[in-house]
Amino acid sequence: MKLSRPARRSLLVVHVTASASWLGLTLGLLALGITAATTGQVAAVMASVRSMGLFADRLLLPVALATLGSGLVLSLGTPWGLARHRWVWIKFWLTLATTAATAFALRPGVHAAAAAVAGGPLPDAGAVLTGPGVSLAACVFMTVISVLKPWGPTRRGRRRRAAARGHRDAVRGGARPTRAGHHHAGSRA
Repeated sequence: MKLSRPARRSLLVVHVTASASWLGLTLGLLALGITAATTGQVAAVMASVRSMGLFADRLLLPVALATLGSGLVLSLGTPWGLARHRWVWIKFWLTLATTAATAFALRPGVHAAAAAVAGGPLPDAGAVLTGPGVSLAACVFMTVISVLKPWGPTRRGRRRRAAARGHRDAVRGGARPTRAGHHHAGSRA
């Protein structure tokens, strides 16, 4: 499947917006977690943890799913491909793992902290700091590899590139210029 240029651009805007939102929400969760862990005021702890629950339930998971879905469609509908470049492949699996961790670890941890603070002070600061901290590190790492695009193609990507190069050479009649501008033997030069 190849996306048209308008579809690709629109989906790219959705993907970047969702990714930036995920990063911002994660920063917000971490700020609320730090507030809950460091303040001595029970009302501030309760408000911070309840806000974290609201963000995690209503915003974070939908934004994570939008990032995952738009990234998957973009990778399948563009020349980057899902398994052609290592950075795309790593980013996909890390996005999938971080989305799953959001659903099955971060949200339950925040809900457990909210239940715990209903009866008094926050018993375990790790419940409100670990999830957002790990999520933030993952989001920053994914942003970095999206910008730098390190590590080159995967084995599959190298095979596809070689096959495309072979097809191009066959269409051109076998002439392949070398770095010095000379043609390989058997070419029409």
